[in-house]
Amino acid sequence: MTPHHLAARFAGADRIRDEIAARTPDAVDHAARTRRTIDTYHPRRLDLRVDRVVDETPSTRTFRLRRPDGADLPPFLAGQYVGVFADGTNRPYAISSSPADLSHYDLTVRRVPGGRISSHLLDTLAAGHTLTTTGPQGTFHHNPLFHGEDVVFLAGGSGVAPAMSMLREIVDRGLDRRFHLLYGSRSLDDILFRAELDALAAGHPGIRVHHVLQEPDPRWPGPTGLLTAARVTELAGPLDGRMVYVCGPQALYPYALGQLTGRLGHPRRRIRFEANGAPADPTRQPHWPAGADPAEPVTVATRATAFRTPRGRPLLDALEDAGIRPESACRSGECGLCRVRVLKGEVHHAEEARLRLSDPDSGYAHACVAYPLTDVELDV
Repeated sequence: MTPHHLAARFAGADRIRDEIAARTPDAVDHAARTRRTIDTYHPRRLDLRVDRVVDETPSTRTFRLRRPDGADLPPFLAGQYVGVFADGTNRPYAISSSPADLSHYDLTVRRVPGGRISSHLLDTLAAGHTLTTTGPQGTFHHNPLFHGEDVVFLAGGSGVAPAMSMLREIVDRGLDRRFHLLYGSRSLDDILFRAELDALAAGHPGIRVHHVLQEPDPRWPGPTGLLTAARVTELAGPLDGRMVYVCGPQALYPYALGQLTGRLGHPRRRIRFEANGAPADPTRQPHWPAGADPAEPVTVATRATAFRTPRGRPLLDALEDAGIRPESACRSGECGLCRVRVLKGEVHHAEEARLRLSDPDSGYAHACVAYPLTDVELDV
C-alpha cells in the first residue's frame, strides 16, 4: 500500500498533508548550532590573556586569565583543571578561582625542580601575554550525591589549588558544606594562600583549616611532620566514611593511601586522588619488569618517522619531542585523550593508567603513562 493510500485511511490526513506542504522549509543548520553550543561549554582550545600576575611565594605565582573580549569563560566544577600549552607541549593546572565568577580563571603555578613548563611559565609569562589552554576538564570535583556534605581534603604544596576553588565556591554560593583542609607545606614561607585560608576558617563555621609544616620553624607553634594517620585523626577526627580528597606532589599519593587505608582502615572508594602528571619514576613501582633498563633506548616508529627514546620516558613525551603531538590533557592516565594504538612491540603502563576494558585486547595505550619496553610501531 502506498503512503498516499495509507494516509487516506486516517481522518484528517489530507488536511495534515496540506499543512505540511505549506510549511516553510527548515533552513536552520542544526549541526552547526549544536557545534556552537558544545564549543561554548566544552571548547577544545581557549586563547586567554594574562590579566594579572600575583606572587604567592618565592616559588609560586597565580596567573589570572581572561578572554580578550571580556566575555565570560566556560563554566567549570571546583577542582577541575585546564591544560596549558607552552614550549611544544602541555601541562594540566588546577583552576584555583571560584566557579561562581566566570570572568576569569586563576591558575596557581609552583616551580617544580627541573620542571620544563612550570619554569617556562614562571620565567616568561607576564601581564598582557596570551596563553592557550584547553577547556575545563577532570573528575576531581565534589559530587554531593556520592561524596556527601562533610569532606576532608589532604593537600601538599600547590595541591591546595583545587581546594581553594572548592572553598571559594562554598563561600561565594553560601553552600551548607563542612570542609576540613589539612594542608602540608615544607616551610612557613611555602604556605600558599595562608592569610585567605585562615580568614575563611575564622569566618565560616563549616570550614576548618590546619597547616602542618615538614620543617620545624621557631616562628611556628602548630603541628609539624607528615600527614600521618595519627595526625589526620588528631586534626580531622574520625573519618567515619567521609570522602577524603588528596592532591599534592606524586610522593604524597602512595603515602596517603597507606596511611588512610592501611592505618585507619578507610575504604578506598571514599578516597579521591588528583594525580595530574605522569609518575616521577615508574621504575620504582613494584610491577616494573625486572631487568628492563629504563635508560636503554628503543625505537618508536610512527606513520611519518622513527626515533630512539629511553624505555623510562613516557611515550607522549617522546612523541612530542619528535614533533608529533597527540591530543592530551591530564597526563596521568585518566582522561584517555592521548590513547594511541600499538601495532607492534610491547609497552608498560604505570599503575596510574586507567585503561578501558577493551584497550589491552585492541592494542591501545595511554601514551602519557605508557613506556616502550621493546621497539614499537604506533598507529599515529
